[in-house]
Amino acid sequence: MFVNGMPDWVTKLPGAVTVSDSEHRIVYMNDAAAATWEAKGGRELLGTDLMACHNPHSRAMIQELMSTGGTNVYTIEKNGTRKLIFQSAWRDSSGAVAGLVELSLVLPEGMPHFVRG
Repeated sequence: MFVNGMPDWVTKLPGAVTVSDSEHRIVYMNDAAAATWEAKGGRELLGTDLMACHNPHSRAMIQELMSTGGTNVYTIEKNGTRKLIFQSAWRDSSGAVAGLVELSLVLPEGMPHFVRG
């Protein structure tokens, strides 16, 4: 089953998923992303400029990801909550960079780390 063009599992994923197009317009937010950005408008952000929400350093990173087709991954802590942020260019069926996707996943306190060989 699909909601707004995305499978149910993406819509209801507990991590935030935000997708923009090649013109930096926000074209998709799952339920968690809309809730995360509720104070800034939530789903009202759909169709708005992703760049308007970011500082100059972040805008430069977004531009780099779009021009190189690259990925940027880091962790943050805000209000005592640690998150993994995964940002990556996504490509259309021809292989051209078509936009950016961001996943924001809460990292549980005391999350184990395993080294597998």
